[in-house]
Amino acid sequence: MKLYQLFISATILSILVIGCGSDNSKILDQNTFTTNQSDTSVALSEEQKYALAYMWHEEKLAYEIYLELNKIQPAQQFVNIATKSEIRHIEAVEDMIKNYDINITNLEDYSIEYSENELRSMPIGQFAIEKIQNLYDILYEKGVNSQRDAMEVGCMVEVTDIIDLEEFLHEVENKQDLSDTFNFLIEGSYSHYWAFDKGMKSLGIDDGCCSLGIINGVDYCHPEYPQN
Repeated sequence: MKLYQLFISATILSILVIGCGSDNSKILDQNTFTTNQSDTSVALSEEQKYALAYMWHEEKLAYEIYLELNKIQPAQQFVNIATKSEIRHIEAVEDMIKNYDINITNLEDYSIEYSENELRSMPIGQFAIEKIQNLYDILYEKGVNSQRDAMEVGCMVEVTDIIDLEEFLHEVENKQDLSDTFNFLIEGSYSHYWAFDKGMKSLGIDDGCCSLGIINGVDYCHPEYPQN
């Protein structure tokens, strides 16, 4: 079965009961997303393998932190984005990982083959990349404090996602399938950013995500992001 489908089918009804509020912004579902057939005869560089590994873990972070925060600070944005979009983002990246038959949990040895069972058994909130593990821990600790903090975490996750994807696009520009996939993720993150911006404004924070300003050198105010 597709990634996390068993988990979702068992929990989505309870999540929807917990979720509150409304979110009428467009969220890219991308169930119809397709990319060019992978040309696996052209080997990926180490940098491209790392980009795939990193983005799989980062999309896992987004999916899991939204559902975990929703248990404590319920918001329809978390439910919609996680179950309608982030799940597809994880699957899209994993399709590339499976096509190129690489392991993404032992970054010291990409020659180990893809293992669906290994990825399925990775616990919620745990990641094989230290930077992403640290990010999850910090954002979760912030997000549980209040509804505003939780919405701010959403803004922060999506901006971080876009920054990383834009950087990795340079690494995969010679591989159309990877480039298509990463652009697909970016388009989704644009939409998610505006969903969280709207959530912030519904709490009375007029500047939305822009209220975060610059934190540790990262600017979270992006009025230039496309709105769908």
